[in-house]
Amino acid sequence: MSKNLRASVCALLAAFFWGSTFVAQDMASETVGPFTYTASRSWVGALLLLLLSLLFRKKATIPAEQQPRYRRDLLLGGLACGAAMTIAANLQQAGIGNTDPGKAGFITSLYVVLVPIFGLFCHRRASIVVWFSTAVALAGLYMLCVTEALTIQSSDLLILLCAVFFAVQILLIDRLPHIHGMHLCCVQLFVVAAVSTVLALVFEKPTMELILDAWGPILYSAVFSSALAYTLQIVAQKDSNPTVITLLLCLESVFAVLCDLVILSNVPTLRETIGCILMFVAVILANLPVPHKKHSG
Repeated sequence: MSKNLRASVCALLAAFFWGSTFVAQDMASETVGPFTYTASRSWVGALLLLLLSLLFRKKATIPAEQQPRYRRDLLLGGLACGAAMTIAANLQQAGIGNTDPGKAGFITSLYVVLVPIFGLFCHRRASIVVWFSTAVALAGLYMLCVTEALTIQSSDLLILLCAVFFAVQILLIDRLPHIHGMHLCCVQLFVVAAVSTVLALVFEKPTMELILDAWGPILYSAVFSSALAYTLQIVAQKDSNPTVITLLLCLESVFAVLCDLVILSNVPTLRETIGCILMFVAVILANLPVPHKKHSG
């Protein structure tokens, strides 16, 4: 199997695992609170990633003279990324219990459009294609979230806010290119697990019985979404064109709708279908490479 084909298969599998996890989240929301669910899946996912990091430690050896700075940036970066991910993950889980997983997947995918827009605050110019994709995404959001009576569900707003914080997390990760991806993900997951555990103890009444009742969705999301999908993403990004890989990863929202339809039998309305199509078009447009103008000499 060629490297490009292997990378594409890895990216497609990662997108499927992320998309199908929306169904697992919806199923878990019927049993445990959002903080309890996020804490449980994050502890399992963090421990699995820690194991993977130890297995692949030879491929991520840091020179001795760089280790103090590396550890400092890993700790501070992991705390910052973990804080953003904690907010995003818990907002998503709080909202997903009152909306369809497929719909939640498409609203969450808005982070792909938000990243280049928020990049303006980091002095990064956005192309006209990005602005056009933003307009398309807003039209899609309107069709998805705003009813004919011009009302919007609070659960949709929570998931929209979740997309905002996922965009912030991605921008934070982008500022840490020298940190190994698996190391950073491991630290941020431990942060998410620890903070969500405290929040669960304060605002919810988690019991081992309730957690065991939801062990299936929790284990699926921890193993396949938190650990395996992220590892597949790393492999894919190293062996292929990043634009192609990003476009394949965008299929996450499509898999979310398909799994919602097949597993939970939730059929989207015509209005929601149009909204999904517009959102998907916006995500694809946001990832298309923009040709640079050649300057005549």
